[in-house]
Amino acid sequence: MLETIHLKNVGPATEMQMNLAPRLNLITGDNGLGKSFLLDVAWWTLTRTWAREPVIPKAGARAEIAYQYTKKTKPSYAFKSSYEAARVRWTVKQSRPPIPGLILYAQVDGGFSVWDPMRNYWTEDASDRPNAFLFTPEQVWKGSEFCKGLLDDWALWQAGNDQSFQVLKQVIESLSPSPKERLVPGDLRKLSVRDPQRYPTLRMPYGEDVAVIHASAGMRRVIALAYLLTWAWQEHVESAKLRAERPTREIIFLVDEIEGHLHPQWQRRIVPALLKVMDVLTGTHGSKVQLVAATHSPLVLASVEPSFNADEDAWFDLDFERKNVILRKRPFVRHGEIGNWLVSEAFDLKEPRSLEGEQAIAEAQAVLEASDPSATAIERADQGLRQAGLPDIDPFWVQWGYFKERSTAPRKIAVKRAAEKGPKS
Repeated sequence: MLETIHLKNVGPATEMQMNLAPRLNLITGDNGLGKSFLLDVAWWTLTRTWAREPVIPKAGARAEIAYQYTKKTKPSYAFKSSYEAARVRWTVKQSRPPIPGLILYAQVDGGFSVWDPMRNYWTEDASDRPNAFLFTPEQVWKGSEFCKGLLDDWALWQAGNDQSFQVLKQVIESLSPSPKERLVPGDLRKLSVRDPQRYPTLRMPYGEDVAVIHASAGMRRVIALAYLLTWAWQEHVESAKLRAERPTREIIFLVDEIEGHLHPQWQRRIVPALLKVMDVLTGTHGSKVQLVAATHSPLVLASVEPSFNADEDAWFDLDFERKNVILRKRPFVRHGEIGNWLVSEAFDLKEPRSLEGEQAIAEAQAVLEASDPSATAIERADQGLRQAGLPDIDPFWVQWGYFKERSTAPRKIAVKRAAEKGPKS
């Protein structure tokens, strides 16, 4: 498992330290602060390859990437890499490093990267050995020289009703949006007279089999994840048999924007589902899984509240303060309602409301805190709250209604007494 990453003079901050937990690691932060960057670096530290373009540090300062991960025997493997500007590369240990396990990386654009110790770490001549399997979004679906792709593999597995298809069905079902809306493969289906392809389908709750190429963006994201997880693990197991070795007991899964394209109902299930789906994949192999995921979703954070364990899990947050990016490992506090996560350190919103509602409440709050607000100020704030579309069930109305009644009561009494006295003679 990946244990630590220490960055110096590379990336958005002068220095970053990340001490990862062995099971679940969530990364939050505003756009552009380095969530995807951290995942890219994590992939490189484990595989010595770049899933996308190499990270190039700022010119002038000495840049370093230090990292540590577990291996079969103790102690853990550690290395400090320096950037060689003259050769435009990061240094690596010339001898072969220990094997970190099976490494999977799901990018936000639908691309997918796999590093398999049985296929990317041979001891014999490595002249024809790929450094890693890097699939573009199109290759995930249509294949490459290393993989037939989702459409062909799924159809072949299903037509043969082999073990891979049985695993794929279980993985897809485990990643379903809800128990009432289970993802189930339908029958293979021809879509046009000229096209000989039989396309995989999903059986919808309303009974129709819809081709996966016509599925929603959320469903396509999930079934692509399901397929690549199944493909990577099945290929790993079969390669291990050929090499007369045991499958790895460690899997590290990196996911960028884990909630991408998913309905809120799905966002509440995706992290627990991915942790459980590894049990479906590995079966009796007893492999340990480490998940490192970047997210913008308060629903994702709320979804792990029941199972979050500080001994196994961690939450990292990126903030921009005084023109500096800071990475913090924050204590995980259970906030309960989703709106409470929006105003937490993870998202830093002042109010879990619309911008207009936030501004109206801020103005009303200023009136609440004034020592002797005028009737005009109270009325203006009241109108602002109503014009902002604050719903009748908003809890702020309770506080505001009590304040308004208390503030206007003396004026009402004075007006009433004046009316009872009548005009002066």
